Amino acid sequence: MTTAQPSLTAPDAAGGSQDVQPTPLALLLLGREADPRSERGVECPGDLPSPSDPDLVERARAAKEKLGDKVFVLGHHYQRDEVIQFADVTGDSFKLARDAAARPEAEYIVFCGVHFMAESADILTGDDQKVVLPDLAAGCSMADMATAEQVAECWDVLTEAGVAERTVPVSYMNSSADIKAFTGKHGGTICTSSNARRALEWAFEQGEKVLFLPDQHLGRNTAVRDMGMSLDDCVVYNPHRPNGGLTAEQLRDAKMILWRGHCSVHGRFSLDSVNDVRERVPGVNVLVHPECKHEVVAAADYVGSTEYIIRTLEAAPAGSAWAIGTELNLVRRLANRFASEGKKIVFLDKTVCFCSTMNRIDLPHLVWALESLAEGNLVNRIQVDSETESFAKLALERMLALP
Repeated sequence: MTTAQPSLTAPDAAGGSQDVQPTPLALLLLGREADPRSERGVECPGDLPSPSDPDLVERARAAKEKLGDKVFVLGHHYQRDEVIQFADVTGDSFKLARDAAARPEAEYIVFCGVHFMAESADILTGDDQKVVLPDLAAGCSMADMATAEQVAECWDVLTEAGVAERTVPVSYMNSSADIKAFTGKHGGTICTSSNARRALEWAFEQGEKVLFLPDQHLGRNTAVRDMGMSLDDCVVYNPHRPNGGLTAEQLRDAKMILWRGHCSVHGRFSLDSVNDVRERVPGVNVLVHPECKHEVVAAADYVGSTEYIIRTLEAAPAGSAWAIGTELNLVRRLANRFASEGKKIVFLDKTVCFCSTMNRIDLPHLVWALESLAEGNLVNRIQVDSETESFAKLALERMLALP
């Protein structure tokens, strides 16, 4: 099925006008059309209910009740509260994908997260299960920073430098299925922010170097902070520069080849943020995610994954003060949860910083998806092709086998 592409009007040399057919990239940036190998969004088919509809909560509840055990709703920690209230389970991306795989009786997996998470759920669930993303525009800027074509070119650069055979790819869970498949095909493994050190230790048992995709900060922080490497052991491969902006000598000398990618939320926190909150909140404990910049992690009191952040606050003494460097929806939820215990929890930065793509999943999209499924209409299915799935699953299974 094809759709007619809208034309744009532009002045011609004679002062008149002519039709200009926008390129696929232009349409993509306008939110029209789709790039199936990208995290960037596409427009949502169907008519969404109005966000001002006072019956949205009841409509979501009624549709979910009608579907019964046929549907299993996953809610990522960074989702807004209006969506989280309908989640059967909450967690980080990998935990949710595993939870979905543990529910084979659910015909529909509605993933309230972003695109790469839904892909992982499709890879790990049965062939008869259908993964639905309520808004296809819910992508991930970090995952978009490494495309299959760019990573293949990088591997060619490593091959020309004579280091590819000694390099093991390790890809963060926050990557597309294509990148996970590349990792599996080239003998590498996937990691989460919780087990990145174990993944790197395994990789260095297999080879001399690691190509870490796509988050440079998690790779650098794990190598330097957790494993005792130096910053000089790390180089950054920039896919937008010839040969990644690196010489063959730099590639041969490096232990960690870090992809030039980052999280748009965690990358915003700065050393100034840490210094400022220490001045504003006496006795504050600074707790940040390892996707933050190295200087932020070095200045923090505690560093760990989303699940680690939650566990740390659960165990914190009453009356303690905490500044959290992660997504704002979660920080607000935790602040409300522990307020009764006298725990003061503030956002690390003064600037409001939601994950904009995660927040595309709102109540109107969830209602639309659930009501469509309840009416027998499968919408917004995320499906990974069989070859990509097989290699991506291989990389995920290597991670699951880590000690």
